[in-house]
Amino acid sequence: MPAVTVDNPLTLPRVTTPDPAVSGARPVLTVVTAPEGFEGEGFPVRRAFAKINTKYLDPFIMMDQMGEVDYAAGEPKGTPWHPHRGFETVTYIIDGTFIHRDSHGGGGTITDGDTQWMTAGSGLLHIETPPESLVRSGGLFHGLQLWVNLPASDKMIAPKYQDIRGGSVKLLSTEDGGALLRVIAGELDGHQGPGATHTPITMIHASISPGAQLTLPWRSDFNALAYGLAGSGTAGTEHRPFHMGQAVVFGDGGSITLRADGKQDSRTPNFEVVLLGGLPIREPVAHYGPFVMNSHRELQQAMEDFQAGRLGTIPADGH
Repeated sequence: MPAVTVDNPLTLPRVTTPDPAVSGARPVLTVVTAPEGFEGEGFPVRRAFAKINTKYLDPFIMMDQMGEVDYAAGEPKGTPWHPHRGFETVTYIIDGTFIHRDSHGGGGTITDGDTQWMTAGSGLLHIETPPESLVRSGGLFHGLQLWVNLPASDKMIAPKYQDIRGGSVKLLSTEDGGALLRVIAGELDGHQGPGATHTPITMIHASISPGAQLTLPWRSDFNALAYGLAGSGTAGTEHRPFHMGQAVVFGDGGSITLRADGKQDSRTPNFEVVLLGGLPIREPVAHYGPFVMNSHRELQQAMEDFQAGRLGTIPADGH
């Protein structure tokens, strides 16, 4: 898992460990196992939030864990050209390489800890594909795609693209060095990540050493979710077990606690977890396929605009 790292986390800025009894430990409301399926041209995904009540997800719409899969030569797959409107997509690549291109001029190649942040806004077309070299050779592919809702006032803003290199994420450590924290977007204990968001959120990739405990301050007005990317451990001060492919929903409070099991499986040295929190938008959500709007009429308009070519056109070369 070659996401950006350091040899000694104790050389990094430290996050203050709050006392859960004082800050208010967030209880674990539920732990769910993500169902598995296929996306695009057939790459395997886990639907991280599919079994979570949407009232706990706001402002997030969905998240897919893409892979982890070790492709043979000729097997790597992507997605064809498709539209989006009304939200933001966040693609975080841990292993492998992906190429993004959109009809608004955004695009680039991301690999090994890079993130692409696409604000679809009023609408565009985009495509995500593995590079030719990866198709020829095969290899490991693993990543996440998160959908973040936009409030009604921002749904029709101009599309935007952010290319966040792995080296630009904010690296932090816990006080004892037991966890490495990569702040991709938002703020943690006064430290800001590079991702610019319309909807206030925090997105962190944490690597927790075997047997280590991580307690973080968490905004009380944010929701709080955790998802296991690799390994196993527990959530909350009540130590609810969860592992790779499972999501945790936390209740209200001012801090969240995770602990890595003392022994991890042979495929990972650490417990790898994505932590998400956001300020709920609390608006009606009308979601159909690639569109996330506030009403069914707006969904219908998005489809009509797409069919009429008003969300952009595929470049002449088709790539």
